[in-house]
Amino acid sequence: MRLFPAYNERTEYTAEMLIAHLDWAGVDKAVLLQGTFYGECNAFALDALDRYPDRLLVALHADPWRSDYRASFEGLLETGRFCAVKIEFSEKTGLSGLYPGVRLDDEGIDWLWKLILRAGVPLVLDLGSPEQPSYQTDAVRQIARMYPDLKIVIAHLGQPRKLSERGYPGKWTMWQDQIALGTLPNLWFDLSSLPDWDEDFPYPSAEHHLKHTIEVVGPEKIMWGTDQPGTLRHHSYPTFLRLIERHTEHLSATERGMILGGNAQIVYGS
Repeated sequence: MRLFPAYNERTEYTAEMLIAHLDWAGVDKAVLLQGTFYGECNAFALDALDRYPDRLLVALHADPWRSDYRASFEGLLETGRFCAVKIEFSEKTGLSGLYPGVRLDDEGIDWLWKLILRAGVPLVLDLGSPEQPSYQTDAVRQIARMYPDLKIVIAHLGQPRKLSERGYPGKWTMWQDQIALGTLPNLWFDLSSLPDWDEDFPYPSAEHHLKHTIEVVGPEKIMWGTDQPGTLRHHSYPTFLRLIERHTEHLSATERGMILGGNAQIVYGS
């Protein structure tokens, strides 16, 4: 699959390229949340942080099912340089596919939630889409209730793309159930990769799903995101900013400010 636009002589996306995109769109800060297309990139993220400490926050990629992982994870977390811990749990490109059958509510990885809570940083989860075994809403609900002081972020608004009440009633119900997690005081959503790319701008399904989520959990539980650089093959970075501004026109300036940065400052720090 193509991750980057076809203008790169080399397949890379450097910290300098990211900062240039932030400047282009007028965005002050970004949070780097790793996927696993290229494996674990903690060193790459920390190098970017060293060069742009006023513009970037970085999350630590975690794989609690890797043998002998706990000691190295604890050492990295204790450096205090990471603003969050990210688990890419999706099936196609994440740990659920690498370790078939694993569960987030497995007592064998309770140590991970305790260490994250002790470090005082949030947990970010990519749970894949509703048809995948990684879509473990009940497990996340259990973790959130067991550790009420642990901030949890679900990426991609629970991946509602290609859902509709009429076309996929089972998936729609599963997605609604996951969105309801946002009524818990310690759980948020980000909006990265929200559009259905089979639609045209301004992506009416994305607006529909966002409005539904706002009705259920309020604007104070939602954070704007883009999932760049992969999404840059569809639109420029400033266009993603215009998209969320268009889809939040019905909100007050204060509510829009929550989604565009205020909530991220609460969750990730500033």
